[in-house]
Amino acid sequence: MDETVARFVEDGRITLMPTKRSKRLPVLDHVAQSFEPGRTYAEYEVNRVLFGFFDDYAALRRYLVDEGFLAREGNVYWRSGGTVQV
Repeated sequence: MDETVARFVEDGRITLMPTKRSKRLPVLDHVAQSFEPGRTYAEYEVNRVLFGFFDDYAALRRYLVDEGFLAREGNVYWRSGGTVQV
C-alpha cells in the first residue's frame, strides 16, 4: 500500500477523506482497484463496494466519477481510470 494511502486507510476503510486533491487521488486509485476493468456495475453494486471503504459512499462515488476513475451512464458504472495491477 502506498505511503499516502496508508495514512488515510486503516483496516481497509478510509478513516478520513483527504481534502487536498494530491493526497485524495492515491486514495481514490486504491478504491478503484476494487472494480474490474471492462466490467459494468449497477449503482447498487458500486454502492455496496464503496460502503466497505467509507460510510459516505455517495460522496466517494462522486469523487471517483469526477476524477475519472469511474464513468457512468444512467445507473451503469464502469472503471475508466486508475492504475492496473499486472
